[in-house]
Amino acid sequence: MRDTIFCVFSVLTTLVLAIVSLRYVRDFYLLSFFYSFQVHLAVAAAAASIAALLVKRHWYGLLTLGLSVALAVHGIIMMREFAEPAVEENRPALFKLMSFNIENDNFANGAAIADMAIASGADVVNILEAEPVLSELPRLLKTYPYYIGCGVGMQECDTLVLSKRPLIEPRIRNLGLLWRNRLTISTIDFDGQKVNFLAAHLTKPYYDEFHGLEIWDLAEIIPSLPGPLVLAGDFNTSILAPDVQWLMRGQGLGTVSLEPATWPIAAGAFGIPIDHVFSKAPLRLKSVRRIQDSFGSNHFGLMAEFVVDP
Repeated sequence: MRDTIFCVFSVLTTLVLAIVSLRYVRDFYLLSFFYSFQVHLAVAAAAASIAALLVKRHWYGLLTLGLSVALAVHGIIMMREFAEPAVEENRPALFKLMSFNIENDNFANGAAIADMAIASGADVVNILEAEPVLSELPRLLKTYPYYIGCGVGMQECDTLVLSKRPLIEPRIRNLGLLWRNRLTISTIDFDGQKVNFLAAHLTKPYYDEFHGLEIWDLAEIIPSLPGPLVLAGDFNTSILAPDVQWLMRGQGLGTVSLEPATWPIAAGAFGIPIDHVFSKAPLRLKSVRRIQDSFGSNHFGLMAEFVVDP
């Protein structure tokens, strides 16, 4: 009986470790969902290895335990690779950004989300899957008179960018080949400091290779926008995904030392960050925090503050 239990634990642990470890061989899109959970799965595999060793002491249990710990540690290292140096608490922020995927059928909470955005104090608001706040747009425009999306630049109401300041040369682009009009590009002048804004909504990473193509498009667009830059939105994958890591390294993007988990809602702080706010020097993140109320969405929203280094 002990041998059978040990064998079951070992087989399950081996399968989990094999799936996660394939990322080091090839970025296979069907497994990309699991890559985002590398740390979670590695911790679970370590716990299963310890359980197996309690049932029966065997070298294979020690091997899976060692591999689990190694994958968990490397996952943490990768998450912290792009962390920017901390900004002094008393240093004033140049501007504040809200980014939130509110879920396209969340009509019952459209008014509450609009109220929250108006009261947030954000200078710029990115709303993805924005149809539920379309009827609230007249109210929103009293606080944010400049916008793109939801009838301006596109007929769809997926990506909506609202600003207290004028949007310079706002435009909308497709990302990849699957969805239309899921990237907005604009520039905002904050008292003489111009900042480029990209609001992106990427497809799920296991939809064939579309996610990788969208990342490739971003890698071509970002170098065409010199100076301080913000890339924010719903990536549908964590920073552990190989294609996101490639984008971050290649484009010199940074984030906070510990990104807030935004999905799944039920997991709370133990979920994964699939919604991101990235910056490019000389712009730097002062803080990123999760909006504690999901307002009926299947994502948590994010509030971020930025500074510009000399």
